[in-house]
Amino acid sequence: MTEPPKDPVDAIVDQWAAVRPDLDTAAMEVFGRVFRLSRAMGDRMEKAYTPYGISRGEFDVLATLRRSGEPYALSPRQLSATLMLTTGGMTGRLDKLERAGLLRRSPDPHDRRGLRVTLTEKGLELIDEAVGAGLAVQTEALAALDADRAAQLADLLRELLAGTEK
Repeated sequence: MTEPPKDPVDAIVDQWAAVRPDLDTAAMEVFGRVFRLSRAMGDRMEKAYTPYGISRGEFDVLATLRRSGEPYALSPRQLSATLMLTTGGMTGRLDKLERAGLLRRSPDPHDRRGLRVTLTEKGLELIDEAVGAGLAVQTEALAALDADRAAQLADLLRELLAGTEK
């Protein structure tokens, strides 16, 4: 197996080794790449959703409603908890998506003080198209690895994530 080409993280690690050879930079090698990959893919995903008139954050709201199954409805509190957003941040996203006709807010029939956020037909059609576009971008990026290595990476990242959530 050939060694992968050097990347910007290698340069950073080499610089630290030159000035602080006492440091163990193994974690920096992993997380430096995770952060850079996250930023690069975030930018690609944003571009994938632009033709649909939505941002990544708005995609997340629509996708969460879609994944909830019929009737594609959740409370703003459930959405906020799932997306780890403040209620203020959620309100702004809901306002924009409601103005675009992609969702509607209505009184919760089970709680006089509560609201339900529901995908509209237009929102359902849009999210089904947008999720396909986003997956195409992710699949294209993942094609740098064969199926076995991609599965191994998914397992390793799951294990690492579980270790950080304790």
